[in-house]
Amino acid sequence: MKNIIDVLSERGFIEQMTSPDLHEHLAKPRKVYIGFDPTADSLHLGNLMGIMALVWFQRFGHTPFALIGGATGRIGDPSGKSTERPVLDDKTLAANVASLAQFFHAIFPNGYGVRPVILNNNDWLGSVSLVDFLRDVGKHFRVGTMLAKESVRSRIQSDEGMSFTEFSYQVLQGYDFYYLNRHQGVTLQMGGSDQWGNITAGIELNRKLKGESLYGLTFPLLTRSDGKKFGKSEEGAIWLSAARLSPYHFYQHLFRVSDADVIRLLKVLTFLDLKDIQQIESSMQEAGYEPNTAQKKLAVEVTRFVHGEEGVQAALRVTTGMAPGSEAQLSAEILREISGDMPHAVLPFQEVVGQKFVDVALRVQLVPSKAEGVRLIKNGGAYLNNERISDPGSVVVKEHLIDNSYLLISSGKKKKILIKVIYQL
Repeated sequence: MKNIIDVLSERGFIEQMTSPDLHEHLAKPRKVYIGFDPTADSLHLGNLMGIMALVWFQRFGHTPFALIGGATGRIGDPSGKSTERPVLDDKTLAANVASLAQFFHAIFPNGYGVRPVILNNNDWLGSVSLVDFLRDVGKHFRVGTMLAKESVRSRIQSDEGMSFTEFSYQVLQGYDFYYLNRHQGVTLQMGGSDQWGNITAGIELNRKLKGESLYGLTFPLLTRSDGKKFGKSEEGAIWLSAARLSPYHFYQHLFRVSDADVIRLLKVLTFLDLKDIQQIESSMQEAGYEPNTAQKKLAVEVTRFVHGEEGVQAALRVTTGMAPGSEAQLSAEILREISGDMPHAVLPFQEVVGQKFVDVALRVQLVPSKAEGVRLIKNGGAYLNNERISDPGSVVVKEHLIDNSYLLISSGKKKKILIKVIYQL
């Protein structure tokens, strides 16, 4: 049977390890953790790689710990940040912690014989006396070493600088590792590549306080081939919470990834066998390859992991229903779901019902002129609620309105406009 390190290495998870002995250390069940800052009430796609790493450890019989930074979240990790995070009030922070805890309880799979552990570091840091902490913990940190860390050095040299509060973050995270080892038996901390300094700080603290060696492992940050972070999009963060981002929109973000990124994401964001991923990669080079097949597989697998089978089916229903010429029946639910993703207009009932399709299309600027509208129809590119319009004289009737409120008109497969019909007194 393979070691967990072998599997993670093959799939592109491992960037650095603090010791070559880690492979042997993980030959038997261990306890491992990753910390997550509750800066929002949801994690985003960039956090998913860490969650996947924890689940892989769970699959191999190790106990995963998800540590929510209820205390450190009051400060904010400066790693990878050019400015200091805004301070969250206690009520917002508590709500974020509760939301993340609920998410972790839901996303970790049952089985594998190991139950995940979800903790909040405010449970031990929140009651610590400042003077006691400085005396018992702070004395073991050398300022020269702290200043040499990349997350500190880059900020100190910037115009923004770094506050003492942020500077102390690595001390608190280092103490977390020591505390989890002492009270829970955790021996490995993982994190993104920007966490290397914080992880090694905890290892060094444990060595000084207990005389025992701990282990650290970092994985590459989830980025696109162009170097941009994959957890963000032009519209904002790609949230993992359905309350923040619907399963359909989540699915669409994954479906739209480039060919240059899709294979790597299949390796780190899904549990597909590497042989199956290699087969998908090979098929992408074949003449008969259907575009976006790999992306669809990625979107389905990741959406299923995050939102469950129900989320996948909801995303597929909307996706299928939006295809021009689709036999799937459009519904108000589907149209509301995609309304934020496309141009939309609001028109009075009398300016839609009883009017020619061409006139309505011109009014909402689907076409630049009536002549272009007629030409679009004759060329077979005009759609009303995904059904092709063949007659330039076609009139919109009340029966066309979906839920008596919506109308979807399209020019070809890509240009769509959603019309909300209102009834005026």
